[in-house]
Amino acid sequence: MATTVDQTSEHDGLKFWQFMVAGSIAGSVEHMAMFPVDTLKTRMQAITSSCKTPSITLRQSLGSIMKFEGVGGLYRGIAAMGLGAGPAHAVYFSVYESCKKKLSPGNPNNSVAHAASGVCATVASDAVITPMDVVKQRLQLEGSSYKGVCDCVRRVFMEEGFGAFYASYRTTVVMNAPFTAVHFATYEAAKRGLMKVSPESGSDDETLLVHATAGAVAGALAAALTTPLDVVKTQLQCQGVCGCDRFSSSSMMDVIQTIKKKDGYGARMDSQNAVSCPCCCNLLVDVRRSQRYYSAL
Repeated sequence: MATTVDQTSEHDGLKFWQFMVAGSIAGSVEHMAMFPVDTLKTRMQAITSSCKTPSITLRQSLGSIMKFEGVGGLYRGIAAMGLGAGPAHAVYFSVYESCKKKLSPGNPNNSVAHAASGVCATVASDAVITPMDVVKQRLQLEGSSYKGVCDCVRRVFMEEGFGAFYASYRTTVVMNAPFTAVHFATYEAAKRGLMKVSPESGSDDETLLVHATAGAVAGALAAALTTPLDVVKTQLQCQGVCGCDRFSSSSMMDVIQTIKKKDGYGARMDSQNAVSCPCCCNLLVDVRRSQRYYSAL
């Protein structure tokens, strides 16, 4: 059995390298477009003192940034995401499509295969994007002392060591594995259902509206299940910066107990859906647009 992916094999009408490029472009566009909302999410999830702190709403977070930092405050750290998003999404979609093809060769509607493929894809892509995600979130924090991406990378490496870039990797995988499993299984099922009722589904060509709707539904459901772990990830990546709590280990339970003690289980858990629904919608539409472009080459 071959151990490598055939570079000329077809994935939804695209060659393997074309799918990597399409995924890379789509991921970069999605992250750039939604970066201001991601900044708000990070601010809402960060705990900034050792005492009980009130949770803030999306409107309060936006108002504070616009008042004291201006529009530029919403985009601080975008360079880090620009460096990490392209390669990570190229890995993500190429691994997903490769696994889906291998796990369901005779049944393209196999939801279990879609879920398993999503898990494999996220484990691989998270290894690529986690270091830049650490840099991005530290730059997003209110009052961040880092001057930019290079300064943040240098200081984190010198002061905390290489391991600091992957302190949240285990939590990220534990969060994103079920997220992608639920997301892709729901997305594929919703897409099939919408194609049956869509008046434009008479041809084999799937409409962008179908991808957008299915992506939004899948993203909302997956985010609702994994938001608590996203808060834990933010805490681990921002620990010791701008007054955020520092933890003795990278244990998820340590972070969860700290949040429970200070704010209860429901605290800071209302931020993820505001980001995930439009992100998933944009990402899947951009993937389809990129696929169409490369299939015409």
